[in-house]
Amino acid sequence: MLTEQMNDYFLEKEAVCRKNDNIAPRLYEEYGVNKGLRDEKGNGVLAGLTKISKITSSKIEDGKKTPCDGQLWYRGYRIENLINSFGPEKMGFEKTAYLLLMGELPDEKEEADFRKLISDCRTLPSNFTRDVIMKAPSSDIMNTMTRSILTLASYDSRANDTGVSNSLRQCIQLISEFPLLAVYAYHAYNYYDRQDSMIIHRPDPELTTAENILMMLRADKKYTVTEAKVLDTALILHMEHGGGNNSTFTTRVVTSSGSDTYSTVAAAMSSLKGPKHGGANIKVMEMMADIRDHVRDFGDKDEIAAYLTKIIEKQTFDRKGLIYGMGHAVYSLSDPRERIFKGYVQQLATEKNRQEDFRLYQNIEELAPQIIAQKRHIYKGVSPNVDFYSGFVYDMLGIPQEMYTAMFAIARIVGWSAHRIEELICMDKIIRPAYMSVMDEKED
Repeated sequence: MLTEQMNDYFLEKEAVCRKNDNIAPRLYEEYGVNKGLRDEKGNGVLAGLTKISKITSSKIEDGKKTPCDGQLWYRGYRIENLINSFGPEKMGFEKTAYLLLMGELPDEKEEADFRKLISDCRTLPSNFTRDVIMKAPSSDIMNTMTRSILTLASYDSRANDTGVSNSLRQCIQLISEFPLLAVYAYHAYNYYDRQDSMIIHRPDPELTTAENILMMLRADKKYTVTEAKVLDTALILHMEHGGGNNSTFTTRVVTSSGSDTYSTVAAAMSSLKGPKHGGANIKVMEMMADIRDHVRDFGDKDEIAAYLTKIIEKQTFDRKGLIYGMGHAVYSLSDPRERIFKGYVQQLATEKNRQEDFRLYQNIEELAPQIIAQKRHIYKGVSPNVDFYSGFVYDMLGIPQEMYTAMFAIARIVGWSAHRIEELICMDKIIRPAYMSVMDEKED
């Protein structure tokens, strides 16, 4: 237990750490170190090769790099074409997961077999929900899930076998189990901490991943086709995004050390829960709530622009000068995931009678890039990213904010798994970047 005296001690030692750990910014330039493994234009330092996905945000014209509309490819397929191929009602999460894991689209039999495998694996060990998930529940669903992932290793007789086939088995089991770990963790928190009703629905083997999430989350188990389709699309769009994002790079780093699947995925979870990575949609929702409190007419662009300007100038909201959901580390002119998602969001907003809220989002999407361009010195365009709408979607689906980052994890576990398998197959060296020591040497 932290006493006042102990707290004072740690505050005092923080000042000591800050004094001795501070590194002069000029040294990074002197030694050519790219902070965050990114150059001055935000481009990532090349750290590896992958065949799993591809992101395009620029093209070469007349020998110069020029920003272009963003493109996202899964195993050689444009994400737009892949999602459109599923049609208006068919769920595509499982088929896309097969594509990312195996490197090719399944035929009808392979798809049916894989869907059955996912269904068969969507179960937890006996009494696991009671003995693990319901013990020490927390509003931090990501921490609860991470604890569960590490505990699942105790139930696996081949937990430390890092062979490709065994790792593939473990990854598919975790992909199947993640919805249960997330939903049950939330219900345990909702019951014990919020004093609400306890709901534990078993997954339905006939339902897809998106359908099971909605069914297990809701007391009446009911959902519409539109709701399931929108959630399925959200999961596909969040499933994979190259090897350079923080949690996927973590996956590859830990895999390269020879660690087991459960430890590797737990490390990726710890990365994803960081607010600079997986919590962006929560900040968007907080910002939108603040905007609703201060903007009277959602159709008045002048009023909206005036308030967005106040946000940029650090006069209101969290006073950090950021319009959340705008801009991306890679994309400039557009985020292809946001473009795809927007149509589904509009369809769901109509079904939920949330057209006015959608109108506000549309106006911010139009105005924010213009205001950011006016107020900030930027080297590339600014456009909305996928997180701009994802929180709004989860809100319309009745998914609580405590689960937002967990929903990201339910999708991204597929990408992590694909990168783990690729790392096991292709790499035989531990990832070990260099750090230049700039310490002051003490005399004996």
